[in-house]
Amino acid sequence: MARVCAISGKKPMSGNNVSHAKNRTRRRFLPNLRIVRVTLEDGSTKRIKVAASTLRTMKKHS
Repeated sequence: MARVCAISGKKPMSGNNVSHAKNRTRRRFLPNLRIVRVTLEDGSTKRIKVAASTLRTMKKHS
């Protein structure tokens, strides 16, 4: 399963963990995905993964 938002296309990003001693190790920043049920035009429902920030934006604009 891919960790990708179905609407905005947000994916995991990479960066560094930085300790107090400035040691750097690679890490991943994962999107905050939620599984949402969406009703299609034909009346059926489908579950998709949507980022929480995208859900917030959709609620704001509806």
